[in-house]
Amino acid sequence: MSEKIHQTMGQQSGRRSWAEPWKIKMVEPLRVTQRADRQKALADAGYNTFLLRSDDVYIDLLTDSGTSAMSDRQWAGMMLGDEAYAGSRNFYRLEAAIQSCYGYQHVVPTHQGRGAEHIMSKIMIKPGDYVPGNMYFTTTRLHQELAGGTFVDVIIDEAHDPASTHPFKGNVDLRKMDELVRKVGADRIPYISLEGCVNMAGGQPFSMANLRELHAFCRRHKIPIMLDATRTIENAWFIRQREEGYADKSVRQILREICDLTDGCTMSAKKDLLVNIGGFFACNDEQLCLKAQNMVVVYEGLHTYGGMAGRDMEAMAIGIQEAVMEEHQSARIGQVHYLGRKLLDAGVPIVRPIGSHAVFLDARACLPHIDQDLYPAQALAAQLYIEAGIRSMERGNVSAGRDPATGNNRRPKLELVRLTLPRRVYTQAHMDVTAEAVVEVYKRRNEIRGLRMVYEPEYLRFFQARFEPL
Repeated sequence: MSEKIHQTMGQQSGRRSWAEPWKIKMVEPLRVTQRADRQKALADAGYNTFLLRSDDVYIDLLTDSGTSAMSDRQWAGMMLGDEAYAGSRNFYRLEAAIQSCYGYQHVVPTHQGRGAEHIMSKIMIKPGDYVPGNMYFTTTRLHQELAGGTFVDVIIDEAHDPASTHPFKGNVDLRKMDELVRKVGADRIPYISLEGCVNMAGGQPFSMANLRELHAFCRRHKIPIMLDATRTIENAWFIRQREEGYADKSVRQILREICDLTDGCTMSAKKDLLVNIGGFFACNDEQLCLKAQNMVVVYEGLHTYGGMAGRDMEAMAIGIQEAVMEEHQSARIGQVHYLGRKLLDAGVPIVRPIGSHAVFLDARACLPHIDQDLYPAQALAAQLYIEAGIRSMERGNVSAGRDPATGNNRRPKLELVRLTLPRRVYTQAHMDVTAEAVVEVYKRRNEIRGLRMVYEPEYLRFFQARFEPL
C-alpha cells in the first residue's frame, strides 16, 4: 500500500506555493481561550467585537488600521526620532518621501486619517454643499455632515451587488456625477471624494481608465478630486494585475499616475504605510495648504508634527518605501486571496471579486432569516468570535447608522462581516484556522438569531453600541 501524500498549500490551490517575503524576528504570544470564556467575554462586551479586550482575542481580524507589523528598518528608524516641537528633521524626511512617491507638493501631518478628514472637511465644505464619493466611509461621511455637507453616492451599481465579479467595482458612475451637477450645480460641489480600494464595497479598486474619465469631467466643471489614499497602493496593484497596458508598470509608477490625476488626498497611514499611528493631508494648491496648516494647529499640533512624534514620522517615511515594493503587495494581497478562495471553495457567500485588505462575508446571504434591523452581520461576527476567538467587524446596518433626516436605519444593500488582515502579522496557518471556523459557523447558520441594540451613541455607533441576543 502506497503512503498517502499530503498536498502543499499551493497544490491544494492548483498553483505553485509562495511564502511571505519576510522572516519572523520577534513573536507576541497569543492567548488561547475556551468557548465558555469567549461567551462571557462577548456578553460583557455587549455583543460588540469593538468592546472586547484584546487579551480575550486569539486571531484579531477587526481591522488593518495600525495593527500591521513594522520592519526592522522601521524600528531602527524609531531610534532616530527628532522630538523637537518645531521643524523636526523627521517631518522633512516624511515630506520628501510623500513628494517622491505620491507627487503632492504640500504636506500637513495629522495624528491619523480621521484628523486629515476633519481638516479637509472644515476648509473645503460649506453648509448646503454636496460631496459625491465612490461609496461612503463611516468617518469620512460624518466629517462631511458635521461641516454642513451632504454625501452623495456615485459609485457604479455593481459595487452594491456582492455577487458581481466586475473587476473595478470602485469605479465612479459618470452618469450619476453628471446628474448631480445638473441638479445642484458644480458650485455646490466642493470636491469629489475618491477612495482607492473602496472599503465598504469589499476592498474594491477603481480603474485608471475610469479615473481619467473622471479627471476630464471634473476639469470641465472645475471640481477638485480629493483622493482617500489610505489603500491606494493596493489599488495600484490591482490596476497592474487587471487593466490593459499596465502589466509592465511598477506599483510605484501606477501610484504616481493616480495621484497626478487628483488634486490632493487624505491618508490614514495606519493601513498602506505600515505604521501604528499617523496620517496626513496633502495637496498641490498652496492656498489650500495654508488653510490646512492654520487648522491643524487648532486641532492637532504644529504643522511640522500634526499630532505625531518625530519617531512616528520617521517610521512612516520608511514605510512608504516598503509599501510600494512589488513583493510586499503581492504577498499582502495574496494572503487575503488565499483566505477568500478557501471560503469560496467551501461555498461560503463572500463579496466577489476578493478585494485588497479583507475578505467580506455576505451576512445577508448567510443569514437570510434575520431581518436587517436585527443586525445579521453583527450577529454573525459575534458567532465567529464564540466559535474560535476570531475577532471580525460588522460592516452593514450598524455601521451605516441612521438617516439624519428621518432617524431610521439606513439599511444598506451590503450587509457584511469584514475579516481584515493586518499586514505582515499572521501566517497562512492562521488563515487556515480562520477558514475552518467560518465554515463551521456557516454550517449552523440556521441556528443563529438576531440582536437588539440596547445602547446607541450619537455618532459612529458601531464603535460603542451594545446589543443583546433575541
